[in-house]
Amino acid sequence: MQPSMSVDFCGVRFKNPVVTASGTFGFGREYAAFYDLSELGGICIKGITPKKRLGNPPPRIAETPMGILNSVGLQNPGVDAFLRDELPFLKQFDTRIIANISGNTVSEYCEMAEKLSDSDVDLIEMNISCPNVKAGGMAFGTSPTMVSEVVSETRKHAGKPVVVKLSPNVADIAEIAVAAEGAGADALSLINTILAMRIDIRTRRPILHQNLGGLSGPAIFPVALRMVYQVKRAVKIPLIGMGGIRTGEDAVEMMLAGASLVAVGTASFSEPTAPLLVRDGIEGYLAADGIGGVGELCGAVEEYRD
Repeated sequence: MQPSMSVDFCGVRFKNPVVTASGTFGFGREYAAFYDLSELGGICIKGITPKKRLGNPPPRIAETPMGILNSVGLQNPGVDAFLRDELPFLKQFDTRIIANISGNTVSEYCEMAEKLSDSDVDLIEMNISCPNVKAGGMAFGTSPTMVSEVVSETRKHAGKPVVVKLSPNVADIAEIAVAAEGAGADALSLINTILAMRIDIRTRRPILHQNLGGLSGPAIFPVALRMVYQVKRAVKIPLIGMGGIRTGEDAVEMMLAGASLVAVGTASFSEPTAPLLVRDGIEGYLAADGIGGVGELCGAVEEYRD
């Protein structure tokens, strides 16, 4: 008997627990040349903003040992163009669509949540790693007070489940998670990229034009795993775990730590079918261990208790 791979997440049924991570999959057009996107549990789109953005000047990508640094700067066509040009393409496929939104003010998040609530997306993911221009540029996600404000106001305008994406660049991620839950978040996703840097020793300049960037890829997996584990024990709402997942074994670890869904990101750059390989790896693990369904893995790590 084949194990069940389906997951009920915020009342939305996913055929399997593997989704793509925002910022690594665009709007799916390039990857559709490699496989049928209907095989995915879900697609989390590239982050969108109220208006079109060109992003940061190059260079804005740098390789690192076991990872990638990026400072793309949210290049995207804007929410209206997404709804008009990209969502109809995505809805051809039998998979869930998660819209990732980024704003510089609370009102921008609210505006996008309203527009997306009238569309065919299944969930809305809030990227709160953005600078709050009305609070001196501090990222929304680094302060429990700002998290509470932006999430509670956005929730009032959202007719879809709201997933809040947490930044790892904080002292206590569980504190931030609790603030998001208290403000009405339906779920959390974590982690976003870790602030990092590379320097070209020949020019003595940072490799990235913006000097700093976000680190993703296998190098951050243990950090992501630890944070998912901590957050699972602090909140009652479900989690999407991400950060360096490459294999089914990685995904199983993330689910044992507390994730209900897992997102594959940077791995898709070197292996476009990585999400499907991760899916198959999870299914193989379940079958080999005689586990009836993927839901049995969530938070099932057996801790040492001395």
